[in-house]
Amino acid sequence: MTLSAADEEARAAALRMHTVGVLGGGQLGRMFVHAAQRMGWRVLVLDPDAEGPAAQAADRVLRAAYDDASALDQLGRHCRAVTTEFENVPASSLHLLSRRTVVSPAAGAVHVCQHRALEKAHFEASGVPCAPYAAIESEADLARVDAALLPGVLKTAQLGYDGKGQCRVTDRPELARAWRETLSGRPCVLEALLPIRCELSVVVARGAEGSLVHLPVQQNLHRDGILAVTQVPAPDVDAATAQRVARLAQRLAESMAYVGVLCVEFFVLEDGRVLANEMAPRPHNSGHASIDACDISQFELQLRTMLGLPLVTPRQHSPAVMLNLLGDLWFDADRLQAPAREPDWPAVLALPGVHLHLYGKAEARRGRKMGHLTVTAASLAAARATALEAARRLGLPAF
Repeated sequence: MTLSAADEEARAAALRMHTVGVLGGGQLGRMFVHAAQRMGWRVLVLDPDAEGPAAQAADRVLRAAYDDASALDQLGRHCRAVTTEFENVPASSLHLLSRRTVVSPAAGAVHVCQHRALEKAHFEASGVPCAPYAAIESEADLARVDAALLPGVLKTAQLGYDGKGQCRVTDRPELARAWRETLSGRPCVLEALLPIRCELSVVVARGAEGSLVHLPVQQNLHRDGILAVTQVPAPDVDAATAQRVARLAQRLAESMAYVGVLCVEFFVLEDGRVLANEMAPRPHNSGHASIDACDISQFELQLRTMLGLPLVTPRQHSPAVMLNLLGDLWFDADRLQAPAREPDWPAVLALPGVHLHLYGKAEARRGRKMGHLTVTAASLAAARATALEAARRLGLPAF
């Protein structure tokens, strides 16, 4: 039977009401697709790579650049709401999309999170303490740097992640060389190097009407600038500190009238002070344990904020430890050019409470996030013990 034009239009409208879109095709998009589909929603992914992790799982893929006006128009026409899975999508694309459909987070909030100097200025304006810093965009800025900021960490103002686009500097000559040569004179932020006791993160979800919930506070360990281990609940901070960072993260979400999932990373210093490090306008690597350890994951929260569904505080039913699985695991440590080989998954899956998440990436490369392992147990001590054994079996360092 041939449908009339009116029937076709009604069918398209009904399909749009049950379709959401995501800009970006990485593993965060993949896990969002899984969460949305579990709740009965179709997902349209826009990404230049039609074979990426999210594209493999999506109901439909638009293969295009993130600033392709025609593709953005299609995405807007076919989706009831659209989100992003990484912060380097052009804010202008989000603004353009917002003319056709609901977009969360909004372009303005993403723009702040994309630029470290803007982000730190926003911390200060919101009354959220951060490390002493200086923005460096010119030789004059370089000459004005306060000596109290050295030694420090020099970071590109945009596009750096997982330890990329940053380097430690100890004195003025080293700072000058790093800015001019290593980072090619790009706009940067210099942050004072501080005595850090531990690193925390808070994943917050805020709805359009202002409701706020957050996941339990997470404690993170980084190696070479890349997240290696997350423990939740955070084992090395007291309840007052955990409550404080949660309040600060919520304050930042409110200050931007943020709608969506926002992760805020914090440093806890040796003297007990808490400083904001950076924000991610999306779900975060440190929140992955929520898939297996909580009744509502960060990706379901992302969907709920997009669609204006009720936000309920997630309950953590199991303490958890998450281990990132980098491409290094596919290679022998002492043979850089050796062919890739599959890690011994049966050895770790034989352990109780182990949940393996692989992202479907075709090629393993050193430093590339290939998946993660979440260990759940009745206590954090038990989860940690099993995670340490899993790490030993995989050849990962202890923590």
